[in-house]
Amino acid sequence: MLRLPRFRVLSPRTYREAATLLREHGAAELDRARGTPTLRVMLVAGGTDLFPNMKRRQFAPELLVSLAGVRDAAGIHENGRLEISAGTTLTAVAADARVRERYTALAQAAEVVSTPQLRNMGTIGGNVCLDTRCNWYDQSLFWRTAEGFCMKTNPEVVCRVATSSPLCLAVASADTVPALLVLGATVHLEDADGGREVALADLYREDGIRAWALRQDEVLTDVTVPRADGWRSTYLKLRDRGSFDFPIAAVAAAVRHDGTRVAEARVAITALGSRPVLVAPAGAALVGTNLEDDAIAAAADAVHRAARPMDNTSGTISQRKRAARVFTERALRALRANLQP
Repeated sequence: MLRLPRFRVLSPRTYREAATLLREHGAAELDRARGTPTLRVMLVAGGTDLFPNMKRRQFAPELLVSLAGVRDAAGIHENGRLEISAGTTLTAVAADARVRERYTALAQAAEVVSTPQLRNMGTIGGNVCLDTRCNWYDQSLFWRTAEGFCMKTNPEVVCRVATSSPLCLAVASADTVPALLVLGATVHLEDADGGREVALADLYREDGIRAWALRQDEVLTDVTVPRADGWRSTYLKLRDRGSFDFPIAAVAAAVRHDGTRVAEARVAITALGSRPVLVAPAGAALVGTNLEDDAIAAAADAVHRAARPMDNTSGTISQRKRAARVFTERALRALRANLQP
């Protein structure tokens, strides 16, 4: 049985207090003998990803700052735009009638994250900040000690997936992120001195270790989606087990019609690289069309070119790359069938 390491918990009442605690206690070192990042402090919301990682000693923080007790941490509001507090559970996002009707891709993505029990605990903020994954990295400390550590836990070691890569290639696999990307979402980040708005597309880096453009003392507090009038969206994922699992290839698509033609379109992918990607050429291929077969094929070709799967998760490289094309075609045909120009 894998057990959690020892740690202390602090429970701030506001996000500003949480950010202040991060600043006061934040420091990271690496125990190179054990290949474990020795983080003094980390945030925890639902804990559905962090606690398993801690059991495997991928992280061993001395202190956890729990966001469970933060005032107004959960809630969904629509006032010209959709505002989702970071502590809102994935179950609440998936079940909200406004989200299901007008922001469909987000509801579909939230309802296929893992199992009902984990969706009841996992939060939208936690999913947006989900740690990257890799078959080598996501193993117990005992396994990694025997086989050897990887770049993600020891920077002096090469990447075990691509030995010539200067960067970690662990995979981004958060379901809600591509849906939020095609819906044009932004996030609010809070630190001890104030806050800032960041487009979700600018939050991620092509780096399996430093995957987010967040400072160490920043807390994600809200996700905002602009008004979705005229937009239709959908989300599809490939996974090993249909009842629950991380995606090994996933596509979100959104289109807005103006009369009989597509005025705007966005397509995003995840689980096909170290960051989720908004595939601009795919959206451009759809503008001015009525989602005819050749336009859908052009968009699917663009997604296929953008997909960069590596051999570091379930499924084969060719299977996942082909799935990017097939799922794009399926998503866009579904939107074509549902649109009333």
